[in-house]
Amino acid sequence: MAAKKKPVKEGSGRPSVGRPTSYKPEYAEWGLKMAKLGATDKELAEAFEVTEATINLWKQRYPEFFESVKRGKQFADAEVASKLFHRATGYEHEEDDIRTVTLPGINAGSEIVVTPTIKRYPPDTTAAIFWLKNRQPKAWRDKVETEVTANVTHLYDADQARRMAEMLLRKKGGE
Repeated sequence: MAAKKKPVKEGSGRPSVGRPTSYKPEYAEWGLKMAKLGATDKELAEAFEVTEATINLWKQRYPEFFESVKRGKQFADAEVASKLFHRATGYEHEEDDIRTVTLPGINAGSEIVVTPTIKRYPPDTTAAIFWLKNRQPKAWRDKVETEVTANVTHLYDADQARRMAEMLLRKKGGE
């Protein structure tokens, strides 16, 4: 009787081992959308009902999945960086002020009045510090390093220090 051949993994030339993958081509698009919304690999794993190790395996085996998730994360990071920059430097935007105004007269009712305005936000010190610490860490870190130099004229080794201590103790005891 001939030996049963194992199925060969597509494109590898090696027999496939283990459970078939639960990966589906549409996961690349889902991964992109979720990463754009800020999903981490752990959150992707939860959404796809797999482990984080499986997500990492998919990124290795399926380049389209890897690229989609990577693009989504880059997009999300760029959005956050942009918002942080605006917060750090101050910004403004158009906004409508909507109010109900009572009309004069008895039972005259009221009307809604929409007034276009510009809402202004001053720079935020905390956001500016955060930005600068991350963009220029050497210039803006909390820990300041100061170099101290000194001229040492006498260096003692451990034996000399011990002998001096003994001598001082003897002198003190002999007085």
